[in-house]
Amino acid sequence: MAGHSHWANIAHKKGRYDQKRGKLFGKLSKAIIVAAQRGGDPAANLALRYAIDRAKKSSMPADTIERAIKKGTGELQADNYEQVLYEGYGPGGVAVLCDILTENRNRTAGEVRRIFDIHGGNLGSTGCVAWMFDRRGLYAVKAGVTDEDTLMEIALDAGALDVTTDAGGFSVICPPETFTPVGEALEKAGILTESAEITMLPQNTVELDLEMGRAVLALIDALEDNDDIQNVMSNFSVSEEVLAELSK
Repeated sequence: MAGHSHWANIAHKKGRYDQKRGKLFGKLSKAIIVAAQRGGDPAANLALRYAIDRAKKSSMPADTIERAIKKGTGELQADNYEQVLYEGYGPGGVAVLCDILTENRNRTAGEVRRIFDIHGGNLGSTGCVAWMFDRRGLYAVKAGVTDEDTLMEIALDAGALDVTTDAGGFSVICPPETFTPVGEALEKAGILTESAEITMLPQNTVELDLEMGRAVLALIDALEDNDDIQNVMSNFSVSEEVLAELSK
């Protein structure tokens, strides 16, 4: 999980998700709009189903979700969003991927480049760091919902690659092609997931000390604050001691 889980733990402890809820709703709406362009029925459109699920778990109002679906299907007017993956390097040489939905690619590229520059990184060319990551399905399960042995058996039987643990709970990792059957198996077993997404997970990680950890998290925080950036993925790792300090 590396940078994905470290950033999530720190953001939760500092209440950053709650502070940015209004901005988050805007990002979630974009994701629903783009997914709904391939069909407005969640039962037949997996991307839409999970975009809606993510929105519900973030407490987005039902009427806001419905409005976003209608914008995607063309019933209501909406901007034409383009999906882009930006790649770059952060402090300490960490690799950073930014999953973006934008209606103005040139404007967003300038904004993202400026964020990297300000925080000691640099925006790279297409393919410069993506090769360090694997595209994977990822389910997050809170601690206490189930035990590791039960989750491992259900997930692996459904096609998952691995189940990892951290202080917050479990992560079920699977190939994109088994994302749906793994999710259905968890649902059938009554195991509630905190999040479900297809993302990019690092093949290897870069261990950071406290000083460099602060610098990388400042970059990620600034990138997350951009309205067009849906997700930020990185290959950094920090020890439990450094994580505790960064979370203060």
